[in-house]
Amino acid sequence: MYRFLLSRQWVVLTLVGLLLIPVMIRLGFWQLHRHEHRVARNHLIADSLRAPAAPVADLTAPGRPVPRADTWRTVTATGRYDTRHEVVVRQRTGSDDQSIGYFVVTPLVLADGRAVLVNRGWIPAGGDLVAFPKVPAPPAGRVTVTGRLRADEKPGNGVRDKKGLPDRQVMLIDSRRQAPALGRSVLGGYIELTGSDPKGSGQPEPVGPPDHSSIGPHMAYAIQWWLFAACVPVGWVVLVRRELRDRAAARAEAAAGTPPGGASGAGPALARTASTTD
Repeated sequence: MYRFLLSRQWVVLTLVGLLLIPVMIRLGFWQLHRHEHRVARNHLIADSLRAPAAPVADLTAPGRPVPRADTWRTVTATGRYDTRHEVVVRQRTGSDDQSIGYFVVTPLVLADGRAVLVNRGWIPAGGDLVAFPKVPAPPAGRVTVTGRLRADEKPGNGVRDKKGLPDRQVMLIDSRRQAPALGRSVLGGYIELTGSDPKGSGQPEPVGPPDHSSIGPHMAYAIQWWLFAACVPVGWVVLVRRELRDRAAARAEAAAGTPPGGASGAGPALARTASTTD
């Protein structure tokens, strides 16, 4: 009754189903891990934002990556801005997530001679993307800044690298790349400015706080993949039962359409006998 399962069509269908099940299960766990990563990131951001402010030099050092646990921590730094080595970061969006412009990154020279990069905020792009844009001047003299500690940017996750850019324009905020141009030690990572004393006038638009409330659709996607995996064997059984039903119906139709063997042989013989008698 189940010999049709050995046909080429059914063997291929069964093998494809057996391959799809582990693939879908794996995709479900991949989405689950993305969900867990997002939840952990949200908790990290929330804990860092709630933590008391700390001097930036206590959390990072020249040539040292910012520890993940200290990312987004509120930090403070006091020094003087070095506008000669100010750069702009290309292809960054403003608060509306649509307008394209620049981040303004200015080194802040600390009292001990070291520097820390400060992302002072966003400015819109002008008509000439090759020329250095008009950047609002930072507060002169001694200034104390407050902001979120961020790790150096690397290619990926929405940012990319590019060579051959105009002078003082970069694609990534990277303290190690900026250090040779400054000619001094630069603390790892950078400060995303949230406050300044003095504030200055006409400053760039501050970068908004990170979104740490949304967990994304990854858990729903994981459940969907696992449901798809469960549907494969169920669908296979449904197809097998339908095939059995169709084959049984075909046999029944064939049997109903064939006259009985005795009746088909006796009819002509009886007719010939009656003709001879007459």
